[in-house]
Amino acid sequence: MKVFSPIAINGMRLKNRFVRSATGEGMANPDGSASDRLEALLKTLAKGEVGLVVSSHAYVEKRGQARASQLGAHSPDMEAGIARLARIVHAYGGRFVVQLAHAGLRADPEVTGQAPLGPSVPEDDTAGQAMEAEDLARLEAAFGTAAALCRDAGADGVQIHAAHGYGLSQFLSPRTNRRTGAYGGSLQNRARLLLEVLGAIRGRIGREYPVLAKINSDDFIAGGFTSAECVQVVSWLEAAGLDAVELSGGVFESGRLNFSRPGRIAIPDGEAWYRDTARTVKAAGVTMPVILVGGLRSLGTCEDIIASGDAELVAMSRPFIREPGLIARWQAGDTAPASCVGDNLCFAPARSGQGLYCVTEARQGERPK
Repeated sequence: MKVFSPIAINGMRLKNRFVRSATGEGMANPDGSASDRLEALLKTLAKGEVGLVVSSHAYVEKRGQARASQLGAHSPDMEAGIARLARIVHAYGGRFVVQLAHAGLRADPEVTGQAPLGPSVPEDDTAGQAMEAEDLARLEAAFGTAAALCRDAGADGVQIHAAHGYGLSQFLSPRTNRRTGAYGGSLQNRARLLLEVLGAIRGRIGREYPVLAKINSDDFIAGGFTSAECVQVVSWLEAAGLDAVELSGGVFESGRLNFSRPGRIAIPDGEAWYRDTARTVKAAGVTMPVILVGGLRSLGTCEDIIASGDAELVAMSRPFIREPGLIARWQAGDTAPASCVGDNLCFAPARSGQGLYCVTEARQGERPK
């Protein structure tokens, strides 16, 4: 099957096409450094034959921290912990990428001690502030510095988080970006910060180090970022030197059409939520690898996506919370769909700092696979 075949992303060779999509684990130490629990979690994923393990969103500066117990890449003190995570994934033949993020207006002021910064202040939010020129410059530099830290720590690459209504996603969306001037208005202006972040990273780590991005295929909300805009931005990102793009979708306010749609998924008709956009991206001439996430539960659908050329890699999040050994199980011949029921109960312990685990599995008294 093609889904079990190797692939390279700018020299980063993966043993298969399966990606653990960045998932907020809530397992970092209070200072943002990697904990023993986080290391153990990534070990289970690598042992489970996930070809590429992407960390949860790691904040690049303190003011961009989304919540407590979030992984950090904002300080030299974080390098040793990220190195531990890279080593444990490498020990089992996997590759490790750190997702770099700034929460923007979703930053938690109780954690950061400062008012959140974003493209513009929402009408219903008096606490947030619009970024000034110095804030934009500091953010871009922070992404570059964080990427260099991850490279020096032994991570195989970095991923820019520009999805799900966090900082860079807020700039892309006309719903949250009501700026005028160079960073607001037209799509080109709204995409400017994301492209400059990519440029800042390349300026620090060069062209040979893999840089990926995660972007919404659609915000699925009135006035938000659209599929057509996604196709254009992905084309610009490739021209600017991006190595691979992961297509996701939705923001927290999208209701049932967000990036973690609740409920069991019909197989195969209910799978691969963003496949149409992936197909359009490819039709637009994008040649860099596309990673497709969103509602994947069966080996057959994963294989069909790769075999059809709609995407080069497939990613999952919640299925790996329930079954970190899912890919190993499929490889061994047990091709039953992922056992994740999509109840989203796993979010509560991750957000509380208790740490990510499948609540449903624990209530049923099952042993982790």
